[in-house]
Amino acid sequence: MRLPVLSEDDMDPRQQELAARIAGRRGAVRGPFRVWLHSPEMCERADSLGAFARFDCSLPKHLRELTLLMAARNWDAQYSWNAHVHQAIEAGIPEAAVKAIAERRAADFDNETDQAFYQFCREVLEEHFVSDVTFARALEHFDAKGLVDAIGALGNFTMLGMCLNTFQVDLQPDREPPFPDVRGHARLAAAGGDGPRP
Repeated sequence: MRLPVLSEDDMDPRQQELAARIAGRRGAVRGPFRVWLHSPEMCERADSLGAFARFDCSLPKHLRELTLLMAARNWDAQYSWNAHVHQAIEAGIPEAAVKAIAERRAADFDNETDQAFYQFCREVLEEHFVSDVTFARALEHFDAKGLVDAIGALGNFTMLGMCLNTFQVDLQPDREPPFPDVRGHARLAAAGGDGPRP
């Protein structure tokens, strides 16, 4: 990681309080939280938005996991992908769809609602706009609140990918990079770094 991992002795009281809260909710301070703790105010707000996107928003669990995988692949955020790929499959995302996302191919879902959601998210991430047809189809299935929550989740997981890549957060020790040919790897290696590791 490009920033030092803060020990409890390195932290001020605010950072210690946040670290204890994060560890209590998530089991440990890991991944992006080791970066965000360098800015306690940012950390607190990122934790709040992340908890909403992952646990509390109106989307069903499998679609929350789908937004995370799609944003992770869009940003080549390997730490996020590793942390959630099995959770997404367990939550109900078909393995064939996960494989297609990993390989940057169009994914197909048997469920019409899931397909509408996937297409909505794909256009947001890849086209940066959503067509009228896609928007209307997604709105039919998810109403205004669902689409606002979808954008919140995609935005949160996009910020997560940016954080992991920029600060080169180390991969989980028991996992291999799922995308060994990610963009930027050769450039960073040539510059003397060890390439993006999230």
